[in-house]
This record gives sequence, structure tokens and C-alpha cells, in this order.
Amino acid sequence: MAKQLDYHSIRAIFDRFREAEPTPKGELDHTNAYTLLVAVALSAQATDVGVNKATKALFQIVDTPQKMLDLGLDGLTDHIKTIGLFRQKAKNVMKMSQILVDDYDGQVPNSRAALQALPGVGRKTANVVLNMWWQHPAQAVDTHIFRVGNRTGICPGKTVEAVERAIEDHIPTDYQHHAHHWLILHGRYICTARKPKCPACPIADLCQFKEKTT
Repeated sequence: MAKQLDYHSIRAIFDRFREAEPTPKGELDHTNAYTLLVAVALSAQATDVGVNKATKALFQIVDTPQKMLDLGLDGLTDHIKTIGLFRQKAKNVMKMSQILVDDYDGQVPNSRAALQALPGVGRKTANVVLNMWWQHPAQAVDTHIFRVGNRTGICPGKTVEAVERAIEDHIPTDYQHHAHHWLILHGRYICTARKPKCPACPIADLCQFKEKTT
């Protein structure tokens, strides 16, 4: 784990991220808060590409909790059977949809606590929805962010929670909204797990990673 970078280095890093991609976006396809919530819940231990393939036809006919209930468990299962853990995920989505209809008038709540109380929704999923739909500066730490944060020194931590706190504590306020998207995209396409593309990295000179590739 790299040591924590100083404020000026972190600001320089995010200056470069913003210059390369001013408004980074998540890669899960969705049409509203509900389809975003479902897509993120389905993406656990699955790729965004795989989820998008599975939900392309699904979201053409289902975009509300009630429509999901009308589709039924078997119908949902048939749509998402190419996704890992699809049976349990389908059950969670149906339970989640029932709660949204019964307790929230079919609307997705914009409270982290309320979101996390839904079946199949953890802190990361809640943070993604809060950030992407309501523009809250919530930080969804996935494997990419955990890796990038610890390799570079931007937001090191031994746990997901520690990395999330490091983002909130050390990344400048004006970069908080897009921070997790920049970090995810950097980890997905440049700072990859097995062989990071250090020669092509826009922040290589500021990064604390000692085993840079050449």
C-alpha cells in the first residue's frame, strides 16, 4: 500500500483526469433511477458489458417496480440468466420491487440508509445510485478504485471503508462528484490488475506505485 499523496499531487492528478474526460459517466445502461438501481444490483460480481446485454431487452418492457412485479420472477430470471448469481439476484430484485411499491409508492428513495435496507443493495450500490442519479458526492468503492487508490497513493486504505473515507478526506471538494468515475475508468482501462499500462498513464509521474511497467 502506497503512502498517502499530498493535497497538491492529488489536485494535479484530478486536473489531468478532468482534462482528459470532463464529465465521466458510469457504463451501466439505464433510463431512470429504478433501472439504474436494478442494473447496479445485478452488476455485483459481473461486468457492466454483461449486465447491459442482459438488461437491453428487459428495460424495454420494465422500467418501474410494478412492471417488474408484473413480469414475475420467472420472467426476470429468463432475462438475466447470463449474469453470475442470477437466481439470487432475481429474487432480490423482486423483493426490492415489492418494497418500493408497498413503502415508497414505486419511487426509489434518495437516502443511503433507505437504499441499503433494500434486498441485495449494499453500500456500494447505494452510493452509485446516489452519485449517478442525484449527484450526491457519494463514493462507490469497487475493486478498481480499491486497487488504484492503494497503488497510486490517492486514497490508500486496508478496507473498502477506509478507501472511501480517504477519498472523502483527501480529494478536493470540487472533484468529489466525479471522483469515483475517474478512478473506476482509470482502473478499468489503464491501471489494470495484472499488467498496468504505466507507459500510457497520464499520472505516472505522480503515482507512488513502485512496480511500474515499462
